[in-house]
Amino acid sequence: MGTNSTRLLVADVEDAQVTEVERRTTVTQLGRGVDHTGQLSHAAIDDVCTTVGEYRAIYEELGPERVMAIATSAVRDADNRAVFIAELRERLNLDTRLLTGEEEAHLTYLGAIAEHPPDQKTLVFDIGGGSTELVIGSGVEVGFHTSLQAGVVRHTERHLAADPPDATELEDLAADIRNLIDGAIATEPDARATRAIAVAETPTSLAAIDQALDPYDPSRIHGYRLVLSRIQRMLSRLASSTLAERLRIPGLHSGRAPTIVAGTVILVEVMRAFELEEIEVSERDILHGSALSAAMAAA
Repeated sequence: MGTNSTRLLVADVEDAQVTEVERRTTVTQLGRGVDHTGQLSHAAIDDVCTTVGEYRAIYEELGPERVMAIATSAVRDADNRAVFIAELRERLNLDTRLLTGEEEAHLTYLGAIAEHPPDQKTLVFDIGGGSTELVIGSGVEVGFHTSLQAGVVRHTERHLAADPPDATELEDLAADIRNLIDGAIATEPDARATRAIAVAETPTSLAAIDQALDPYDPSRIHGYRLVLSRIQRMLSRLASSTLAERLRIPGLHSGRAPTIVAGTVILVEVMRAFELEEIEVSERDILHGSALSAAMAAA
């Protein structure tokens, strides 16, 4: 249950391999307004509970041996987080684990590298709705990690009011992200990487736009490579389009259209900070890391 979307993965896990049985994503915007108010709205809580109820009907039919429910940045930041967790318990009999930024980063890394543990220093990053996780490791060992208070919902609400965004808004957004990244990595000798894997909604959306995918095809997203110059051209197109125009761009899901500009700015600034000319897009993320963690706990 993330800041922007609520997602389901049902999987078979064997020998550190995750095989998807069922996967769903619904844009629920749990974190709407949290950056300004510090509160999860009643409407947002209800939307997420409704979606999770639909997901429960799906996974109960499949008879999972273990269910793990996790919440991330928006719930961490909300003063009424206990109300949300209690609502899930009372309405759905679901015990929810609220991840720390460190736990979120490690599960993201675990999921992203499970298929092919890297033999060189690799940055895995996840641009979420309320936070961005940066993790650097080699093999299964993590050498550096941080959770930035930078996300597509948080920074859209914080900086982008005009439609389309004006140049000053975009410059302020980019400067905010640069300051957050610099503050996290400037004095960290381990915050260096020779390659990068990008997971979650922003990079997968850009990979879909780059291929004009309609409908979305995960097999053509996973492993797709995006170069910085191409991402910058897509950013120019997205940032100069109104929301109505972005909704018509092939490959861009309607639920991502309001926040894709902020997400792409964050992506560009991460690549610049780590001097990366290319990223590999992955469909394997915190969901897969959580499935591996659940299987290991049950063993």
